[in-house]
Amino acid sequence: MRIRADAASGTRPESRRRRVGERRSRAGRRGLYAVFFLNGSILASWAPRIPQVKADLQLSDGQLGIALLGVALGSVPAMPAAGTVVDRFGSRMVTRVALPVYASAISLLALADGLVQLTLALAVLGAAVGALDVAMNTHAVDGERGAERSGISSFHGLYSAGALTGALIGTAAAAAGVRPDTQFLVTAAVALVASVPAAAVLRPAVRHVPESRTRPTARVGPGPRRRLLWLSLLGLSVLLIEGVITDWGTVYLADSVHAQPGVSGAGYVVFALAMMLGRLTGDRAAARFGPVRIVRFGALMTGSAAAVAIAVPAAWVVVAAFAAVGLGIACSFPLVVGGVGRQFPNAPGPAVATVSTTGYLAFLAGPPLIGFLAAHVTLRLALLLVPVLALVTASLAGLLSADRTQATARRPDTTSVVPPVDNRA
Repeated sequence: MRIRADAASGTRPESRRRRVGERRSRAGRRGLYAVFFLNGSILASWAPRIPQVKADLQLSDGQLGIALLGVALGSVPAMPAAGTVVDRFGSRMVTRVALPVYASAISLLALADGLVQLTLALAVLGAAVGALDVAMNTHAVDGERGAERSGISSFHGLYSAGALTGALIGTAAAAAGVRPDTQFLVTAAVALVASVPAAAVLRPAVRHVPESRTRPTARVGPGPRRRLLWLSLLGLSVLLIEGVITDWGTVYLADSVHAQPGVSGAGYVVFALAMMLGRLTGDRAAARFGPVRIVRFGALMTGSAAAVAIAVPAAWVVVAAFAAVGLGIACSFPLVVGGVGRQFPNAPGPAVATVSTTGYLAFLAGPPLIGFLAAHVTLRLALLLVPVLALVTASLAGLLSADRTQATARRPDTTSVVPPVDNRA
């Protein structure tokens, strides 16, 4: 009996430790889901209020484009810096710092009373969200590799669920006559409180040692560098489409289609809903059909729907077209991020930062470009950029081929492709 008791006492602690580890792992995954959700909800709560902020501050289309450029001015330098810090201290630490800063930054929009103040507030918001994007995506890529299963699209699905929630909050607040500054202050308070438990339960990610630290004299291969450049261009075209619809979809419905405030807000709501549904099912779809087919077919669907929205400026036709645009583009960027993580497995932080910086430069600088074009032609004609970008996305989808991913991952010098300083990592 004593031998059995000793044996039992020896196995119970091991079993208990395993169960505790599994519970912590699940809690960490739920915490990361919450981080993605909060990221989407905070920024999306601003999107439905853009027309009213534009009217309250008496901004022209061109001036609004300048203000929106502030987000790009903040995020573009923050992303490569975040990649370097992630590579040094880990994605969990950067996520824990960036999330509450980002949650607080939305309150700065409530203080803006002119073009300059709005631009500066959006720059701070952009810096915070840029750092958080790099950290949370790297954490998801590391966790996916540790679990040996695909799951990056589901995390982005929670981002889209947050975006849908934020859009609904912003639309409901607009319909109820709530002032934008009141909404921004309340959003900041709620998000800041929610960010604390979400960041606290994050687990340490699978760590990697960049080759630049272990082999300082390793040569940088031109092939992987070119591949990263093309992957960055793919991410750029995808996020430019998403950014244009996010920032100009409601304005197009309100000003060009002359839709009522509730209908114009519904355009972004259905877009965000379609993005969420597409991403939540994206991992299974990519496993069945492959990422190349998903990205290519979705891009063609997006381009066709955008062309319909431009050609038929009827409110509910445009709303339905925005839903198709969202569904078509939903999985593309998560699949790009996952492909980068697989092709550069020993340096995911800098690689993700490089692709994210390029992509989010388009996501954030694209809407000001639309504002510039709209000021010189019309917003309707400026939106022709979306079908063009969809064709670019479809043509570059082959970069996500499994054969190419395996070939790149086998190269011994791949991990040194993205030096933290030289390549904006």
